[in-house]
Amino acid sequence: MLRSLQVENYVLIDSLETSFPEGLIIISGATGAGKSILLGALGLLLGAKADGSMVGPHGENCVVEGVFDGGEDEVIQRILRENELEEGTSLTIRRVVGRSGRSRSFVNDCPVTLGILQELSTRLVDVHSQHQTLLLSDALFRLRVLDHYAGNADALKAAASAWGRLRSLEEEREQLSGKISHLDEERDYHEARFRRLEEAGLKEGELEALEQEQLQLAHAEQLKEQLYSAAGAFEIEDSSLVQRLKEAVRQLDKAAAFIPSLEGLSGRLESARLELEDIEEEISTVSSRIDVSEDRLQAVEERLSQLYDLMKRFGARTVAELMAQRDALSEALFDASALEERLAEVERQLSLARKEYEATADRLHAVREKACQPFSEAILSQLRFLELDHAVFSVELAPAAEGPSGRDAVRFLFSSTGAHPQDVAKCASGGELSRIMLCLKAMMARYTAMPTLIFDEIDTGVSGSTADKMGRMICDMGADMQVFAITHLPQVAAKGNAHYLVTKRDDVTSVAPLDTEGRIRELARMLSGEVVTPEALANARALLSSGR
Repeated sequence: MLRSLQVENYVLIDSLETSFPEGLIIISGATGAGKSILLGALGLLLGAKADGSMVGPHGENCVVEGVFDGGEDEVIQRILRENELEEGTSLTIRRVVGRSGRSRSFVNDCPVTLGILQELSTRLVDVHSQHQTLLLSDALFRLRVLDHYAGNADALKAAASAWGRLRSLEEEREQLSGKISHLDEERDYHEARFRRLEEAGLKEGELEALEQEQLQLAHAEQLKEQLYSAAGAFEIEDSSLVQRLKEAVRQLDKAAAFIPSLEGLSGRLESARLELEDIEEEISTVSSRIDVSEDRLQAVEERLSQLYDLMKRFGARTVAELMAQRDALSEALFDASALEERLAEVERQLSLARKEYEATADRLHAVREKACQPFSEAILSQLRFLELDHAVFSVELAPAAEGPSGRDAVRFLFSSTGAHPQDVAKCASGGELSRIMLCLKAMMARYTAMPTLIFDEIDTGVSGSTADKMGRMICDMGADMQVFAITHLPQVAAKGNAHYLVTKRDDVTSVAPLDTEGRIRELARMLSGEVVTPEALANARALLSSGR
């Protein structure tokens, strides 16, 4: 329930702070006093669209804050936990709007998204405006009312879950079929390209090695001559340069026995000799590896030509890229088989999901069908209480497109005279629609445990004893929940546990609770108009006394 409301700089409300009790709360005021502004402030708090025009003249922001009871609602506590918000027995919601239209929302002083705020508000307050009779034309609303009466909450969850799984599998089947169809169209092409790459026997680094080998083979004779000439530099007059240096090192070692400084020269010469010996061996080894072979050169050039052709055909710059394309083609061809296996599994699961959904929808239909008659009788009984003595009201089920709520559509049939019932939205007058909506809201409130319900002139189009009975119905609802009734009818206003008056002075709207004498004066005004007569005051006292 709404414990308190604080509004600052909202349209014509300069500053407002008030608390609310339990039970039926009446809000009244002259036309244009600002009742709709008060309701708009509450709507903003509950997640309505923000607009810069909401900001009043006394600052750059408007602020609306409300304190609600929500500690016993498991859904509210779950929302708080899931969003890491402070849990508790009360809930403080604040909305701040700037002149730019940008708004910020807070729950228990923690910033939240508008989506979270709207999710919470559905568990806190239900606002019924005078235009909500249009809901009688809404197929989802009619279905929702019947399901609340039938206690279908768990069955609806099961149906929504089964529907979600069914749709998910159907979408996956469509995606798999599309992929398989696409792969089938290109399978031959992909297989031919894969075989060509596979048969090529590609090896990483092969191209670079072949290019180097081709270069050597093409200049083999020239290289042989160059290396032979280089090796000849190590021969001097039929003797080896390395051997002569070895002899020189031996002689220096002997001389070093008498001239110690020669030891350093001997060591340096030995290092040079070893390096030259290593170079001579390397030249000989490289020379021996050079193959002067036309056959090998032809084979290398043919292999290079094959690799170059593949790279050009497949748009690759390296053999590694060719190998990557080969592997991708292999995976794609393998995927086709895997996709077909997955499609077969999805078809099997889809068959089971279809049976599960249909069974759930059938159970929902059976419960709804069973609830139609008692639901119709309950609404009709309330309509008779509201002086529609000859009215007929019935509920019919009709087939509908499959969806998360099953396969049923609900029709509300009504006749004020008892003859030829028709769709209620097409045949009922404004006053009749108001009474029907009140009966439906009373039914929903009984089965949904909504903590706070706001009626915005639901009594439009009725008067006299009918208005009195509508007030009694609303009052009965206030015995189990907090109910706000914005009304112009004294018969309704007299029934409240508390009464708040909305006034406007110098273009500033204010709201104040009325004591007993204040309520009598306001009821008298509602009875007689701006000029309050002694007779109207007496009538108001009697009306308030009987209302209590």
